[in-house]
Amino acid sequence: MRLRHFEFLLLFFVIAVASCSQKSQNGPTATSGGLKPETAHGAEPGLQFTPPRGWIPETPSSASRKAQYKVPRAQGDSEDATLVVYYFAGGGGTPQANVERWIGEFAGPDGKPVSNAAKITHKTVDHIPLTIVDVSGSYSSSMGSMLSGGASKPGYRMLGAIAETANGPWFVKLTGPQRTVAKWESGFESFLNSMKQGQ
Repeated sequence: MRLRHFEFLLLFFVIAVASCSQKSQNGPTATSGGLKPETAHGAEPGLQFTPPRGWIPETPSSASRKAQYKVPRAQGDSEDATLVVYYFAGGGGTPQANVERWIGEFAGPDGKPVSNAAKITHKTVDHIPLTIVDVSGSYSSSMGSMLSGGASKPGYRMLGAIAETANGPWFVKLTGPQRTVAKWESGFESFLNSMKQGQ
């Protein structure tokens, strides 16, 4: 009787081991799939990039927005910042024209343009020429969608970049309260440095 009981337990053990082995060969593992979603973002053929940890992906609100992130506010700010990556099939205009338009979205305390205070720099990442704009002041978006009623927002800052890829220009805008943008300035820099030409 004891022998039969032992044989039954042995048979059960063999079946259980075989079943687990089969599942491990055929079933997916919990860690499969490559990079984590928050570190493997890209847009479409033409440009690839990796956002820093802490930026929150959002559903783009228009077809021209290829990626959109909520950038969490700094302590003391009442609003989050927003980073948007734009791509326009028709080209979207020259870098110079866009730089001038972006700077024109800001005004000083006296309501006058801040063009002389804007900082413009250039660099190349993965053979992609970048034009980078840094401007602060009262912000009134020329796109209209970010501001309710078209009201200006004082104490804002924008870090923008135009990436001239083989597929045409891509436009990146980080816009928000000055302290929040300052908090994420190094993240914006790492975002630009992660850019690669798409296949």
